[in-house]
Amino acid sequence: MENMLAQIDNWFRYHAPKEDQQERYERIRASAKDFAMVLVECTPQSADQTSALRKLRECVTTANAAIACNE
Repeated sequence: MENMLAQIDNWFRYHAPKEDQQERYERIRASAKDFAMVLVECTPQSADQTSALRKLRECVTTANAAIACNE
């Protein structure tokens, strides 16, 4: 229980970028934006396209959380 409370505290507090984290956040976002453009160019506008873009946004958010919460 204590470990879970500590994890919840970690997940929901602000983590100021340190060292090279900001550069890595930007690299992840830039790569995801490039891929998002490929998705839009290569797939028809549809619910599936929207879902793919939403999942890509989720992926970026989760990757950033991996950096913020685990370093």
